[in-house]
Amino acid sequence: MIRTNFAVAIVIALAVGFSDARAAVHPGSEAFVERAVSEFGLDADEVAALLARAEYKQSIVDAMTRPAESKPWHEYRPIFLNERRIKEGIVFWRENRALVDSVSEQFGVDPQIIVSIIGVETLYGRITGSYRVIDALATLGFYYPKELSRDRSEFFSTELMHFIKLAQEENLPLDQVTGSYAGAMGMGQFIPSSYRAYAVDFDGNGHRDLWRSTADVVGSVANYLHQHGWRPGDPVVNRARPLPAADPELASRRDFKPKLNVGQLAEKGYHGSADLDPERKAAVLKLDEGSHQSYWLTFDNFYVITRYNRSPLYAMAVLQLSEAILEGM
Repeated sequence: MIRTNFAVAIVIALAVGFSDARAAVHPGSEAFVERAVSEFGLDADEVAALLARAEYKQSIVDAMTRPAESKPWHEYRPIFLNERRIKEGIVFWRENRALVDSVSEQFGVDPQIIVSIIGVETLYGRITGSYRVIDALATLGFYYPKELSRDRSEFFSTELMHFIKLAQEENLPLDQVTGSYAGAMGMGQFIPSSYRAYAVDFDGNGHRDLWRSTADVVGSVANYLHQHGWRPGDPVVNRARPLPAADPELASRRDFKPKLNVGQLAEKGYHGSADLDPERKAAVLKLDEGSHQSYWLTFDNFYVITRYNRSPLYAMAVLQLSEAILEGM
């Protein structure tokens, strides 16, 4: 039997002593506890006590309203494609060559993409986030910014439940785990549900450690891409040449799941390289280069990268950094 009233009473009682009432008494706590028990099999009292310790952070709300992905491409690109990230990516790959090559072969993911994602996410483990994950997920789960066009509070509430479950499975100290303002963790910045579903114990020590085990990190990033359909050696993008009569709607969509093939896109005004298979499916991406717009045909592998982060700017940054690192190798 769910002792909801008792659980909520704990939340209220433990609220005393917090300078900001929202740091402990979160709107919707009762429904959250009920769902955590019914869907995740968690203990009501433990969940309530955790909520009481989760603090609202205005800085997290502020960060959510101005993500880097809202920048135009010509401002976003230099953040991730710069000399430091390229050089440190080469160093990371060389220091872990046997591991990266082994993981690449086992999961069927091009090695430069694995290295690049770790570079874009955390600068090869140097910047993994300083927010307590319980604070980040509680803030976004209970106080998701109303000014944003899409309410994702339910998504972050669910991630908080996954985080509690993950802490049990991996023996993580709930109050001490830190990550990004969105609750992503470790060198590869996995959200809790992705950690539970895709992280692997590649070093074989019985734990999936995405902070200290480089083997687990590299293996987990590769497994994530593999499970989402990465095809080694396949193209990711191809520069497109739009005709004056090209359909602008195709370049303004936010869904990069390829639906039309290269031949059909050519008929609609977007021409790629002559050597492209006309039957290969693609989507169209337009990037703001500052002085002009660039156009690209994007393929299934590009879409796979957007499963890691839905921003097409992120996917393009990962690709171009990977190319620079590979050239440097």
